[in-house]
Amino acid sequence: MEEIPSDDASRPPAGATGVSPLDNPDGTRRGLAPVADADRAEARALIGRLRTKGRGPKTGYDRDQFGHAWMDTADGVPLARNGCDTRNDLLRRDGREIRLRSGSDCVVVSMRLADPYTGEDIAWRKAAAAKVQIDHVVPLSYAWQLGAARWPKDRRRQLANDPLNLIPVDGPANSAKGDSGPASWLPPNKTVRCAYAVRFAQVALKYELAVTAPDKAMMLRQCGA
Repeated sequence: MEEIPSDDASRPPAGATGVSPLDNPDGTRRGLAPVADADRAEARALIGRLRTKGRGPKTGYDRDQFGHAWMDTADGVPLARNGCDTRNDLLRRDGREIRLRSGSDCVVVSMRLADPYTGEDIAWRKAAAAKVQIDHVVPLSYAWQLGAARWPKDRRRQLANDPLNLIPVDGPANSAKGDSGPASWLPPNKTVRCAYAVRFAQVALKYELAVTAPDKAMMLRQCGA
C-alpha cells in the first residue's frame, strides 16, 4: 500500500479547506471554508432565525440514545445505507490523498486533512486514529438539553449521522470543545468562526432546535453583528 509522503507542510493548499456553509446546505461537500464578506448579511439573517431557550438538565443523556456510533442505517440523511459507516464517509468527503484498506471501498487508512478548526494540514493514518476526530458541530448532549431528549430515536440517529452536523477536525481541538456551545468555544482559526456559526445554525434550524441566548449572540458577533 502506498504511503502519503511525509512533507513539512503545516498549512493546507489553496482551495483545500472546502466550501462556505452557505453553499453547502446539506453538508455533502467538503469542509468549512470562510464566509465571504459579501455574504455576511445572509449569514446573520440565517442565524437570526434561531429560537433561544435555556439549556435543560443532562438527566438521562447517553451517547447510545443517538444510536451506536457511525451507523450506516440512520435513514433520512445523506450517505445513509451506502455500505460505509459514517466516519469513513466523512473522512472520504473531506480528506485528500486518500488511501483505502486493501480490498475495501470504504475504510480509509491514510489521508491528508485541511483542518478548518486550526488551519493546519494534518497527515493522518488509521494507526493513530485519534489525531483526527469527527466533530458533531451541534454536540449531542447540547441537543439533548435543548430538546432532543423528547425526540423519537430515529430523529436522534439522524442528527448523530447527518453530514451537515459532522466535520473531521484536529483531535485535540475537538476534545477541547467537548459539548460546548459557541459562547463557550469557537475554532482557534478565527477565519472560519463565522462559517462555524452558520453551520451550527444550519443544523439547529434543520432539526428545529433552540440555542441558548448567549450562543446566538456569540454566533451573530462572529458574522459581524
